[in-house]
Amino acid sequence: MKSTRVPAGRRLAGGLIGALLLMLVMSCTATFTGCAKKDEKKKDKKPAPVLAAKAETRDVPVTLAAIGNVEAYSTVNVRSLVGGEVTGVHFREGQDVRKGELLFTIDARPLEAELMKAEAELAEDMVEAENAETDAARYKALLDRGAVSRQQYDQARTLAASLKEVVGADRAEIGRIKVQLGYTRIFAPVSGRTGAIGVHMGNVVRANDAPDLVTINQLRPIYVTFSVPGGALSEVRRLDARSRLSVTARPTGDPGPPAAGRLSFIDNAVDPATATIRLKAVFDNSDGRLWPGQFVDVSVLMSTRAGATVVPEAAVLSGQKGQYVYVVKPDNTAEERLVGTDGTVDGYTVVLSGVRTGETVVTDGQLRLVPGTAVEVKAGL
Repeated sequence: MKSTRVPAGRRLAGGLIGALLLMLVMSCTATFTGCAKKDEKKKDKKPAPVLAAKAETRDVPVTLAAIGNVEAYSTVNVRSLVGGEVTGVHFREGQDVRKGELLFTIDARPLEAELMKAEAELAEDMVEAENAETDAARYKALLDRGAVSRQQYDQARTLAASLKEVVGADRAEIGRIKVQLGYTRIFAPVSGRTGAIGVHMGNVVRANDAPDLVTINQLRPIYVTFSVPGGALSEVRRLDARSRLSVTARPTGDPGPPAAGRLSFIDNAVDPATATIRLKAVFDNSDGRLWPGQFVDVSVLMSTRAGATVVPEAAVLSGQKGQYVYVVKPDNTAEERLVGTDGTVDGYTVVLSGVRTGETVVTDGQLRLVPGTAVEVKAGL
C-alpha cells in the first residue's frame, strides 16, 4: 500500500490555521456571553430610591444674623443702709420677687431707743422754748414802759429764738431716726429673680458696705445685646427710623420657636477693632426662656423678598464647580444642575438660578446618584 507523506511545512501551517480558528470561535463566544451578561445586569438594575420635594415660590425675609448675649433689663445689688444684726430673711435663693416685697429685717431696737430719747429731748426743749418765748414777750412789755433796758430785751429775744431752733433740730433728728428705722425693713426695689443670699440671720452688717445682701435681676422684660457689621449701620438706621426693626432670638440648642422682640438701642460708635456696631433688642420674655448670660442666635428682619424660588436646604450640595442639585426629570432620571443661591431661611434655600418653581429636586439619597440615574421617589427611606 502506498502512503502519502505531507510535507512538514504544510502540517505546521495547517496547525496554525486551526489554532487561529479555535481562538476566534472562543473569542466570539466570550464576547456574546459578556454582552448577554451586561444586558442581563442592565435589565436587573433597579431605580435608586430617593426623597424629593418641589421647588416653591415664597415670600422670604431678608435678615441680618448674629450671635447675641442675654442681659438683665436691670440688675440691683441690695445693700443695707443701716448697720445691725440681720433678724430675718423672708425669701429663698432663686425666688421670683415683686417690687416692694419684704426681703430682710435688721434689728431695729437700737434705733427705737434713739427715737425715744430724741422725742424726750424734743419735749423738754419745747417747754424751754415756750418759756423763753413768754419771757421775751414780757420783756417787750417792760421795755415799752422803760422798766428794762434794750439789752435785756434783746437777750431774752435771742434766747427764745435759739431754743426755737433747738426744737427744730430735735424734730429733724427724730425724722432722721425714723428714716433709719424704715431702712431696717429692706424691700425689693424691682421685680425680678433673686440670686444667692449674701448674709443670713445672725450676721451683722454695716451701712452700705459689702457684701451685698442679694442681687436681683429683672428678667421681664429682658435685653439681648449683639453686634452686626459696621457696613450695615446705614441701612439699619434708615429702616429703624421708619419703624422699630423686628428681632428674633433663639437660645443656642433650643429647638423651640424663636422669641420675638424689637430693636431698642444702636450704639453711638462703630468698634474700630472689629468693625462692628453694637445693637440691643428688648424682649417681653413672658415665658422666661431668655436668661442672663445665655448665648442666642439673633436675626434682624430687614425686609421681605416677595416671590422667591426656594428648595429645602438638604437639596443643595457643594462640589468643585459650586453648588448644585439633582432634578428629577419627567422620565424619572436624575439631572445634575448648578444653582445660584442667596442664603437659607428656616430650612429653605433661596435659588436665584438653575431651578424653576414646580420642578422636583432630590432632598435625600444623592450619594446613590450620577447624572442619568433612574430614580424612584419614596415617601421615606
